[in-house]
Amino acid sequence: MILLLILADDFTGALDTGVQFAACGISTWVIVGEVTDFSAYQADVLVVDTETRHLPPDTAACVVAHLTKNALEAGIRFLYKKTDSALRGNVGAELAALFQASHSRQLPFLPAFPQIGRVTRNGIHYIDGVPVAESPFGNDPFEPVCHSAVTALLARQTSLPSHSYPVLHEGDAMPKEEGILVFDAATTEDLAETGRRLFSSEPPRILAGCAGFGAMLPKLLNLTGQPVSSPPPLIPRLLVICGSVNPITLAQLDEAKRRGFSRLCLTPRQKLEPDYWQSNEGKESLTKMKAMLEENPCCIIESNDPDGNEPTAQYAKKLGIDKETMRVRISSSLGHIFGALFAGPWTGTLLVTGGDTLLQCMNHVGVWELEPVCELENGVVLVRFTYNGRACHIITKSGGFGQPDLLVRLANRIVNC
Repeated sequence: MILLLILADDFTGALDTGVQFAACGISTWVIVGEVTDFSAYQADVLVVDTETRHLPPDTAACVVAHLTKNALEAGIRFLYKKTDSALRGNVGAELAALFQASHSRQLPFLPAFPQIGRVTRNGIHYIDGVPVAESPFGNDPFEPVCHSAVTALLARQTSLPSHSYPVLHEGDAMPKEEGILVFDAATTEDLAETGRRLFSSEPPRILAGCAGFGAMLPKLLNLTGQPVSSPPPLIPRLLVICGSVNPITLAQLDEAKRRGFSRLCLTPRQKLEPDYWQSNEGKESLTKMKAMLEENPCCIIESNDPDGNEPTAQYAKKLGIDKETMRVRISSSLGHIFGALFAGPWTGTLLVTGGDTLLQCMNHVGVWELEPVCELENGVVLVRFTYNGRACHIITKSGGFGQPDLLVRLANRIVNC
């Protein structure tokens, strides 16, 4: 029976939290979409990608409330609302929905991910030392983060009371206030300390945070298994399919090209015209991609324009489509490419970056259930799934994770390119 249900708002986020359990040998499944029968999953931990990050806040809240109610009725003991480590999406609306549907008095929320430089101090959330609203995430073209103070960010989407607290230590008095309780954390030990204090009396049934606090939960919940000792061998070729516009990923792509990767940027037409890949020109483009993969062991196919994304924005304006339609068409185009290249012998090991892109890639090969295996690095998750009766692996990464040389280091590990 499922002990813990994790609700994530996008695919890569679901995986980078689920892997915290899978790497410890705890049975964990990640699925996309609404669950109607929790008893169908024989796992200790079930992670559901609700795909609510880009929905209107009220719609996202309804999805989370519905799943929360069903999970509690099914007897699931603990629920964890996984939030984005940069606080993107419908954080306030979804936390309020979890709180209200569970009829709880308090919802502890630990948004920090110190393992990758994302910390909360005095209620302010920082990315590598910069308040999040002043970081690149404050300029995200689809979901900009407008507040660095966590309680102020929550207040944009909910009237539910929220309060900020320092790290809890052994012997500290527990907060008495009702609502969302936001806790600071600048280190993993801060997360562990607060977690131990929260669980020292009556364990909270609902919790919230990102993969950072998620990594503390196996021990707090007394979940054990046989840890993954090493990843399985991977095909010694690397293809990166990138749908992220995050500057962190762009720096990784630039460094990879500088170090010998072949890099192909899709044209605005390839990204935005739905029927392009069925056309003769589209089929010819796919043939050229296959040739590129045959000739080069390390390749990138990406959705960014070479010198900024203004050409794609202008083409979208010409077609009369808004940002949301543009986002969906771009990820769908990458998904189509993934589906066309996936089974080829020249493809090798695939790395997909960006939650929207991963979802469309899996849609195009008919896969909606994944099993996380282990982390190759923080936020870089090796995943296993079944395709046409055989086990396959893919690497996933959120757009906002990793150092500039990440792709190069992964290539050296996989292909020695």
